[in-house]
Amino acid sequence: MTSTPETDAPPPAPQQRHNPLHGLTLEAIVTALQAHYGWDGLGEQIPIRCFNVDPSVNSSLRFLRKTPWAREKVESLYLFMLREQRRAQR
Repeated sequence: MTSTPETDAPPPAPQQRHNPLHGLTLEAIVTALQAHYGWDGLGEQIPIRCFNVDPSVNSSLRFLRKTPWAREKVESLYLFMLREQRRAQR
């Protein structure tokens, strides 16, 4: 039995056009949150050390890449920020 290219091809990736996080890097998310809230505001919203003690994008990325629960909180805050910005535009 010979295989054809059609059967060996992986299934197409599902479209993510309704996912606002699709295509965004974690760095872009942290940078946008920092620009919107500032480090102090970000530390108040999500009280984790990387936002409150000598904060930087690089230290935050290192921590968030190793800590799934913190990354989920950051992504949730980013989605909340987007919703608030859309409401303010109306």
